[in-house]
Amino acid sequence: MSMSTTEDGGGAAEATLSEEEYRERLRDLPPSAKLVAKVLETDSPLSQGQLAEESLLPDRTVRYALNRLEDVGLVGSRYSFRDARKQVYFLKH
Repeated sequence: MSMSTTEDGGGAAEATLSEEEYRERLRDLPPSAKLVAKVLETDSPLSQGQLAEESLLPDRTVRYALNRLEDVGLVGSRYSFRDARKQVYFLKH
């Protein structure tokens, strides 16, 4: 899985998970969380608004999906280098 960086060159994974462990953690999550994870596999780091735009999900659903992904340790966040008011999200895979 490659992690491209479109916004500000970050997105390095903090912890490495095996493919099997990653899939196991993802398995019981709702479809919206799986879609957000898939978008982040392709393009990260992304803000919540960018994730909503890319996934075609409502902002509220993206927020819920990110919270679920963070709960199981699959997504990390940090402040954007371009706009310190925004958080950007990346996979910890």
